[in-house]
Amino acid sequence: MGTLLLDPIAFSIGSLSVHWYGLILGTAAIVGLLLAIQEGKRFGIPSDFFMDLLLLGVPSAIIGARIYYVAFTWDDYKNNLWDVFKIWNGGIAIYGALIGAIICAFFYFRHKGYNFWRIVDICAPSLIIGQAIGRWGNFVNQEAYGGPVEESFLRNTLHLPDFIVNQMNVQGTFHHPTFLYESLWNIAGLILLLVLRRQKFMRAGELFLSYFIWYSIGRFFIEALRTDSLGFQGPEWLASLVNALWSPMTAMGFELGYLDPAYGNLRISQILSIVIIIVAIILIVVRRVTGASKERYMDPIVSSKTPTDGGSNNVSELERKKDRRDESSSIGSGTDQKKE
Repeated sequence: MGTLLLDPIAFSIGSLSVHWYGLILGTAAIVGLLLAIQEGKRFGIPSDFFMDLLLLGVPSAIIGARIYYVAFTWDDYKNNLWDVFKIWNGGIAIYGALIGAIICAFFYFRHKGYNFWRIVDICAPSLIIGQAIGRWGNFVNQEAYGGPVEESFLRNTLHLPDFIVNQMNVQGTFHHPTFLYESLWNIAGLILLLVLRRQKFMRAGELFLSYFIWYSIGRFFIEALRTDSLGFQGPEWLASLVNALWSPMTAMGFELGYLDPAYGNLRISQILSIVIIIVAIILIVVRRVTGASKERYMDPIVSSKTPTDGGSNNVSELERKKDRRDESSSIGSGTDQKKE
């Protein structure tokens, strides 16, 4: 009996087909936006600020994702440049999307007069929850999966429900649900970030850098399970180092996914993950040592632009709450003195 696969098309309006992938990505963007708006309220940042950021950031992320992918698969496009623009045929990369979004955010924050590190800290949980939700678009499309596995591994070892197991049956072969691994890893990362941002020791920029560290650790291990990785030909010592770092997965019974020899012997996302982890850790240490991160996450956020310049000079909600607590403490002290 054949397995029942999910239809990538959610519904149609005349000749227009609405795909689940688009709906899922739209949901991811909205959830991320709401999360940022909610946290922004604590710092007196208007919701319009984050809405405009989303409107600018999404196209920038798509452009960055496409440029990244095309750059590493240039041989497939150099003879037919028009195909570069056909993103509906697939071919985007999450690290490229992050690069595009960050570049856009840098200039947007500067225009609004906000410190870059303070705002990206607020956005970090939005990014990771967006990625956790977005990966389910890959699930519906039967893409970004891992190497072949036995059906019993999915049902009896991982105890996955039928709808996931069935969808991981691609042309008669079951595959690792790497979309699920990454989604769950990102949900765990969201919980971690939500806990960290309430800790007094967190300095400006460290939540954002923690997001990159967490995501990159998971991506390094999950990427090697996939069969669609972008690759390049690197030195053997580097390939041996990467394999050694990935060896704990081998000890747990996982096998490397297929990497087309035409691409090379190293997966680009794995190398980039290692670089990001190292750079993020160095940035945290250097910023602390030099005093560049003297502001803490919980400190007020104020724009350098006046309201007439298009920015926001609102006092942080935290500061207002602190003033109210101080007033309450003063009243309480006075009452105690009268009782005494």
